[in-house]
Order: sequence, then structure tokens, then C-alpha cells
Amino acid sequence: MLHPSYTEIMKKVNSDVEDGNEPVVNSRYSIVIATAKRARQLIGGEEALVKDYGQKPLSIAVEELYDGKIKIMPEEEKEEEEITVMDELDAQTETE
Repeated sequence: MLHPSYTEIMKKVNSDVEDGNEPVVNSRYSIVIATAKRARQLIGGEEALVKDYGQKPLSIAVEELYDGKIKIMPEEEKEEEEITVMDELDAQTETE
């Protein structure tokens, strides 16, 4: 069994959301996707943000998410961040 549970992780991730706003995580699927992505990063060589004590990458990713070391960003913020990065790249190429 996964500890912490999906519901515990969802409550923790959504705890920063103000009343009236849409929660960041609405389903288990979001938790699974986020932790799998982070586990792949750990397998690829990124350093764990929590003490791993020999745990598997997925367990480390779950712990990082639960401890708030990594965040799940809403889609709108991801798109805005991507646009900002693209604008910065365009500005750099124009000055060269």
C-alpha cells in the first residue's frame, strides 16, 4: 500500500489553494503523472530533495510531493511559463 495515500497527498497539495479557487489536483491521475515524471527525473540523475535511504525513485517522488519539495503546477501557469521562456529566447536571438 502506498504511504501516504492518494487522498492524503491530494489534501496536502491542495492545502495552499484559497477558498473559492479550483484545486490544483482533482484526481489520482494527476498524482500518478506528477510522481512518475519526477521518478524519471531521479532515474535520469537528478538529486533527491529528501533523504532516500535506498528507496526506489517512485517512493522518493511520492515523499517529495507530500513534503512539498516539488509542486504540481496548474496548466495555465505552465503555459504562461512556457510563453515567457519563448519570449526570452526570441529576445535573445533578436539581439544577436
